[in-house]
Amino acid sequence: MITHGHSVPRLVGYYMLLWAPWIAWSGLVVWLSRRWPFTTHRPRNVAIHFLAAIVLALATSSWWIVLTVWMQPFDRMTGGFSSRLAAVGFLIAQMPIELVVYGGVLAALRAGAFYRRVREREAHTANLEAALVNARLQALELQIQPHFLFNTLHAVSSLVRAGKPHEAVVMIAGLSDLLRYTLDHAGQQSVTLDEEGAMLRLYFEIQRTRFPDRLSFGIDIAPDVRRAAVPTLILQPLAENAIRHGIGCSAAAGEVSVHAFRENGALRIDMFNSGSLRNGREGVGLRNTRERLRQIYGDAQRFDLRECGDGVVASLSIPCREVG
Repeated sequence: MITHGHSVPRLVGYYMLLWAPWIAWSGLVVWLSRRWPFTTHRPRNVAIHFLAAIVLALATSSWWIVLTVWMQPFDRMTGGFSSRLAAVGFLIAQMPIELVVYGGVLAALRAGAFYRRVREREAHTANLEAALVNARLQALELQIQPHFLFNTLHAVSSLVRAGKPHEAVVMIAGLSDLLRYTLDHAGQQSVTLDEEGAMLRLYFEIQRTRFPDRLSFGIDIAPDVRRAAVPTLILQPLAENAIRHGIGCSAAAGEVSVHAFRENGALRIDMFNSGSLRNGREGVGLRNTRERLRQIYGDAQRFDLRECGDGVVASLSIPCREVG
């Protein structure tokens, strides 16, 4: 074109002006697609879009003729429209191109709408899954709380029948503090290990009222994991299991010791108690502990119960993250 003496600025301006109407037309297509969504099961909507495409194609082709005659972008090589027949022939020839452009704009809009629906559906599904997990965790926690409460009340009644009212009052006071801790953290999925350790110490103090000469305990939490996040009441079922199947099944003195430390970037908590695995079986508390850990951490957690020397160790390992 340059060798034929065409003006490059004129050609660039010509093609920019030629396709400029489609900026406005695209806005019109957006409005039409919102007002009458293009779906094959709605013939009326399809007819509206087909009619709009014809009108816009005629308007754009007419603008093409006017702009070509006015600007003469190709100089002497520009085709003329010396007769109405030539203009009509050009309109007919140009119509398929304009219809394809309209269809392309409409398809892009439908693709965008489909993508948004998919993202919204994924977000909705993720929210439902998160809500389901929270519901399951709360259900598991609710199973633990009455189980723990009934066991403690049973211990109180045993002290009363044994003629130990002072010990029973001490246990009731401790139980009140534990219930307050439970209510204060109701619906809260995680607490600091320090808070959970304080709750555990209170629980052991209550149990020592039952076994004053048989139970000794120790809680050792490494300083660098005191702020680590742990599921609420995750250690209480382990302690209850240690007391029930360890200390409670033996007439001899026993101990329960808890050690929490960082291991390979994870938080590890070991709870040792005197006794043997043969003295008991895995009950509600331990089953719920396994399920809660699986729900929260998936494959990033580990929990096992094993014999170790003259006792049993309940060991759990979870990602070490501080409470936000």
